[in-house]
Amino acid sequence: MSMFDYVMVLASVIIGLTLTQLLQGVARIVQRPQQHRVYWVHLVWVAILFVTAVLWWWWEFKFVHEQVWTIELYLFVLCFAVVLYFFGAVLFPHDLEGYAGYKDYYYARRDWIFGLYILFTLFDVTDTLAKGTGHFISLGWQYPVAMAAQCILSVAAIVSRNEKLHGAVAIIVLVYNLASALTVLHTVQ
Repeated sequence: MSMFDYVMVLASVIIGLTLTQLLQGVARIVQRPQQHRVYWVHLVWVAILFVTAVLWWWWEFKFVHEQVWTIELYLFVLCFAVVLYFFGAVLFPHDLEGYAGYKDYYYARRDWIFGLYILFTLFDVTDTLAKGTGHFISLGWQYPVAMAAQCILSVAAIVSRNEKLHGAVAIIVLVYNLASALTVLHTVQ
């Protein structure tokens, strides 16, 4: 077993917990649709995080070629996974006591949701750079522009309660993530 395998076992458990959190949240909605009103923007963010968590393994596979693992790289990969877990935990709390539904919860917690998304984006950029400048450059000019745009849109979403803005940000991020998964991240080498 390589060092990569050892690192990814623990990271995989954390990402698995993220997926569990999301799937349990969706199951609660399906099981008791009348208990809490759903909100489409919230559900788009759930889809974004689901796709992101599933693709996280795909992105991290690039580290399989890493010959020497430092404690910093090990902790970085684990912290990256933990950020995704916290994002999932904030998106789907165990209960919505004190909130009228997911819409009310989403806007009340938007600073946490988008703060964690900004943190995730910063981890993503650092992760990409850790895989080498060649890898970073291979993603093209679109990657740094998209990461910067997502951070700017996230700050706007923290500041604003405008539903059209939040809907647009969610759709833009989902489309970008899916498009990038199908094009830039299509193969692993």
